Amino acid sequence: MILRNIEPILCTRLATVVPAVVLLGPRQVGKTTLARKIAADWPGGAVYLDMERPADRRRLDDADAYLRAQNGKLVVIDEIQRAPGLFEVLRGIIDDRRAAGERFGHFLLLGSAALELMRQSSETLAGRVAYLEIGPIDILEAGTASLDAQTLWLRGGFPESLLAQGDGPSLDWRRDFIRSYLERDVPMFAPRMPVQALGRLWTMLAHQQGGLLNQARLAAGLGVSAPTVTRYTDLMVDLQLVRRLAPWSGNVGKRLVKAPKVYVRDSGIVHALLDLETWNDVLGHPVAGPSYEGFVIENLIQCAGPRWRPYFYRTHDGAEIDLLLERGGQPEIAIEVKKSSAPTLDKGFGMACDDLKVLQRYVVYPGEETYPVRHGTQAIGLAALARQMQDA
Repeated sequence: MILRNIEPILCTRLATVVPAVVLLGPRQVGKTTLARKIAADWPGGAVYLDMERPADRRRLDDADAYLRAQNGKLVVIDEIQRAPGLFEVLRGIIDDRRAAGERFGHFLLLGSAALELMRQSSETLAGRVAYLEIGPIDILEAGTASLDAQTLWLRGGFPESLLAQGDGPSLDWRRDFIRSYLERDVPMFAPRMPVQALGRLWTMLAHQQGGLLNQARLAAGLGVSAPTVTRYTDLMVDLQLVRRLAPWSGNVGKRLVKAPKVYVRDSGIVHALLDLETWNDVLGHPVAGPSYEGFVIENLIQCAGPRWRPYFYRTHDGAEIDLLLERGGQPEIAIEVKKSSAPTLDKGFGMACDDLKVLQRYVVYPGEETYPVRHGTQAIGLAALARQMQDA
């Protein structure tokens, strides 16, 4: 089993910070595996309940009585968004245990619809719950398991895809994953949303990986209205399958691009949506550069963690930064992504860094050597910069 970097953070939150933790992440990303591992080692024991299993739902017919009977144990509830009525029950139990001096480590809640689950839980568990996000396996986690960056980029970070016995079985798994989301999850979260149209949008976003969100163009391609495209995109973002990367919008006296950039978050899903099975298939396709850019950006955001706010920067006169990381309201790190093994920088990147007075400047490329290039920038490999971000 691949060790997940979020595990010690999750254990610390449960043991010393809050009574409950909500662990958010798309299906099949490893939430259940991690939760079962933590539960197996939890002092006092643990109970695991899956809200997709009828037998487990029946155990919660009298949820208050059942959950109170598990006092002293960690209760793991998987796919919690299927049982929104539990949040009110959990609030009462947590408050009673707090009054008795039992403050930490009661509940671990797993879910795959981030915005909806946060809305449900925040209404009843405010001040009682922490939120953590687990994404697909990142470059540092893959490295500890001796998996190379090329395989991670090709297959993506979902464990079953990454660890498959060959590129063909990996692609088959990702195709099934896409079909499962469209046939099972979309009807659950948005029963009136046409599945075929959402699948076409997903594929269109893969073709336009890293492009500016143009709702009118997408709407024309789908034969729907722009507000409908917004609803479709909102759902994909909520399910943590798509990222809307916001433009930085501070006052620098420049005309700034205001539309967000849109990425399918997992590179393996990008390749599956476009029927790209092998390394050569990817390299021979126009999406190769944008796919690598999205792969790097998603890994760096995940490794940087919630302390940093991610943006991109683009002006109408050509100054651009692929990934801008801000902390404390101040842009601190500028990152350009180049698929070339000998990267060169455009003048626009230096102009953008000067506009924002950013001193930490990097160009990420598929190599391992770190060396200086133009505009005060360091060329650096993805794993090396991800490690710096995680330690920052």
